[in-house]
Amino acid sequence: MTAASGTGTAAGLRLLARHGLGGHGDGMQVLREGDTLYVGHTGSTGMGTSILDVADPARPVLVAQWPAPPGTHSHKVQVADGLLLVNHEKFPYRGGTAGPFSAGLAVYRLDDPVTPEQVAFWPSGGRGVHRVVWTGGRYAHMSAIPDHFRDRIWVVLDLADPARPAEAARWWWPGQRDDEQPGWPESQRHAAHHALLDGDLAYLGYDDAGMVVLDVSDMTRPVQAGHLRWPGGSTHTCLPLPGRKLVVVTDEQVTDGPHAAQRAIRVVDVSGGNPRVVAVCPHPAGFDDLPLRFGAHNLHENRPGSYRSERLVFATYFSAGVRVYDLADAEHPVQVAHWVPDAPPGQPVAQINDLFVDDSGLIWATDRIGGGLYVLEPEPGLATLMAEARG
Repeated sequence: MTAASGTGTAAGLRLLARHGLGGHGDGMQVLREGDTLYVGHTGSTGMGTSILDVADPARPVLVAQWPAPPGTHSHKVQVADGLLLVNHEKFPYRGGTAGPFSAGLAVYRLDDPVTPEQVAFWPSGGRGVHRVVWTGGRYAHMSAIPDHFRDRIWVVLDLADPARPAEAARWWWPGQRDDEQPGWPESQRHAAHHALLDGDLAYLGYDDAGMVVLDVSDMTRPVQAGHLRWPGGSTHTCLPLPGRKLVVVTDEQVTDGPHAAQRAIRVVDVSGGNPRVVAVCPHPAGFDDLPLRFGAHNLHENRPGSYRSERLVFATYFSAGVRVYDLADAEHPVQVAHWVPDAPPGQPVAQINDLFVDDSGLIWATDRIGGGLYVLEPEPGLATLMAEARG
């Protein structure tokens, strides 16, 4: 794949390269580890996972790719400690055929980073595993729908022996189990997405329940320690900025436009006993009339080994592309860069889905329908700001 040139609209970011992922452009989670890039696929093309050699980021090379099992998508990837974790989840989520599907988590060894060897599969039961968080060590944690639950709960997996993963804990909102009575309106959904940790606290997006705070000082016995809800819904990513006692939270846009309800990015102060919203990041203008999704989705999660900052926040916004916010003044976030590609062939608009900012400052982003993989580099002004804001 050769270096690309030209973008739709941009400020502060420029396109370095684009890759079509072998004709399977439905990209989801993306993560770089060394000179290897791992990409999960949303499932619409039947592909599961792609691996690329990115030693030259301007010319990514697809080196391995395998399909998801029938009736399943495996759209999330996590890499640490020489292991690759890949989710298995029923797809489509609801409806579709009544055929077989795979539900659980696949564990691969990465003795060779581009040739994973599967060493284990943890069967979750139910409809499977959605999103996984694992940065190494003993415990991975995730959202899943095990047997006897009507929607996603939070599950902890013990990887002390990667060949024998074992469930270590679970937490759910009362009313989610089949034998419990939901205490929320039928129009709402209470479902775990994923949690990011600040020491002994886990900040967990819980859809229409908002943000749940768990005390995980004993990871095998999580206890609710806080909660915050706001008008909106589909709360997705809760990114702690530990040194500032802030959490940046996205509400995922799950409805196509035009004129879908707004889904935004909030800044939450967690310095006291009661979390409170102190700001909403500027919402991109000029996209409400467009089809498909327009609204917040994912954040770069400041993983160990990646670019890390407690001032700059990198977000995907579906048709509004990639957005970069400066939280130097947490109560007055400022957008300092953006990038929106031309619509990929066969799509009315782009649908930028997920992103990862590597330690060098390059941004790796995916399109959820057909655009594949994009590699962005900061222009000099943003590059300077990123260097100043590095954590």
